[in-house]
Amino acid sequence: MSKGTVVLAYSGGLDTSCILVWLKEQGYDVIAYLANIGQDEDFDEARLKAEKLGAKKVFIEDLRGEFVEEFIWPSVQANAIYEDRYLLGTSVARPCIARRQVQIAQREGAQYVSHGATGKGNDQVRFELTCYALYPEVKIISPWRIPEFFNRFRGRKDLMEYANEHDIPVPVTPKAPWSMDANLMHISYESGILENPKTHAPVDLYLMTKNPEDSPNTPDVLEIEFLKGVPIKVTNVVDGKAKDSPLEIFSYLNEIGGKHGVGRIDIVENRFIGMKSRGIYETPGGTILYQAHLDMETFTMDKEVRRIKQGLGITFSELIYNGFWFSPECAFVRDCIARSQENVEGKVQLSVFKGQVYMLGRESPKSLYNEELVSMDVQGDYDPCDASGFIKINAVRLREHHRLQGLSGSKK
Repeated sequence: MSKGTVVLAYSGGLDTSCILVWLKEQGYDVIAYLANIGQDEDFDEARLKAEKLGAKKVFIEDLRGEFVEEFIWPSVQANAIYEDRYLLGTSVARPCIARRQVQIAQREGAQYVSHGATGKGNDQVRFELTCYALYPEVKIISPWRIPEFFNRFRGRKDLMEYANEHDIPVPVTPKAPWSMDANLMHISYESGILENPKTHAPVDLYLMTKNPEDSPNTPDVLEIEFLKGVPIKVTNVVDGKAKDSPLEIFSYLNEIGGKHGVGRIDIVENRFIGMKSRGIYETPGGTILYQAHLDMETFTMDKEVRRIKQGLGITFSELIYNGFWFSPECAFVRDCIARSQENVEGKVQLSVFKGQVYMLGRESPKSLYNEELVSMDVQGDYDPCDASGFIKINAVRLREHHRLQGLSGSKK
């Protein structure tokens, strides 16, 4: 008798293929679910593989459009970046994947969901918090946290032996000595030889971007148009090529950024569960948009509003990284950020060249830039004498601090 139905987040790889068969061994009916979020995958082959392994049903869902519009675009509006460097490509994708997994589970009457995330990483938290938020009654099977499973499969060798025993197709090409996760926004690399933070990344690791040294010697000049903080059109000034749908815009920026080696980082970050990890990331299109949006936002947004919004952006980034996309606090922060973007409108021109993004110019009907006011050649309505009082008022605090707590020139 079946223990119930479980919807497995399935990748078609060795781990989740073994998990699929193992779940069937435990007495579950398994529905395999594979999300297309822009990764390079043979989805027809993955479907056939899951069916051969005994999946009761197989769902392959094209989520690329909603991934861009509902998850990447809010991150662009927020200038979301974790610990000053990571553009959150994996973090943003997980709630998108898990949301559809829950929808399938509810539609199919499945009491369980399962995933192949490890017990040491962030993804287990991201998947499960999303599932519990959207399907509170769900039961989650996380094999890599079940002693019966992780004591049996202590490494890739054990998984390969299990695969051979159960006629699970295994990769015919040698596995790279690191793990990789890809989606439309980025590719991440970690584990294996990369766990030593001193080890340099092999030159053949990068799949999404060219080595900047080998990139073209002529830049691509792009014009990106924003409306309410979201890109609505990108035009290549050199060849006139233009894209105006969300998925096409982001894909094209990936193409141009990858061609010029933009968006590579190698960092050590702080995982939510308390340990540091080393990750290498390629985010070509996201890096271009981050720079372009930052430029337009500064051009059109009030200084004090932007100061508050910067703090909200940091909070938003941490909430995404830690798996709280569907929390009430994250919804509140998203709403505040969206409100801040109402006047972030206009066009930015930039150059993409040899791993870098260079701003060239910008224009906006909502600009707060007053060329006459700021000009060194035109006095306009500004009276320079007013600056004297402004400086003196700001100096009161500094003078009092040094008068009461020590001379300004004293040495400790």
